[in-house]
Amino acid sequence: MIKIYWQIWVVGDGLTEEEQNKASKGTIFIPFSQFPLKKIHQDCFYHTTPAMVAPPSLNNLHSCENWLPRRVMSAWRVAGIVHAMEEWNVNECGDTIFNIDNVWQAALRHGFRPLPISY
Repeated sequence: MIKIYWQIWVVGDGLTEEEQNKASKGTIFIPFSQFPLKKIHQDCFYHTTPAMVAPPSLNNLHSCENWLPRRVMSAWRVAGIVHAMEEWNVNECGDTIFNIDNVWQAALRHGFRPLPISY
């Protein structure tokens, strides 16, 4: 019997190479930072930064970031578009935080879709 133990690391910009080197084979790195992680391990999986697939109705969109697939946008770009489309006049700084479920539902209503994880 073969046992496979995967670890999932949700990490930000502060992850050092030294810390990353402690990951075991098969670890999945999921960044919540603006930029993708530097891929140090060939035997680990690296997910993209938080992102969503743009709706088909969004025209003339080819690429936003060079580390994401075509027609995929970083979550913070999607958030800005959704804020404008919903006419929300609030920013999420300091103690003011939107209800994440409302933001998620608004993004889906406007046609944005989760980016599937593929390994």
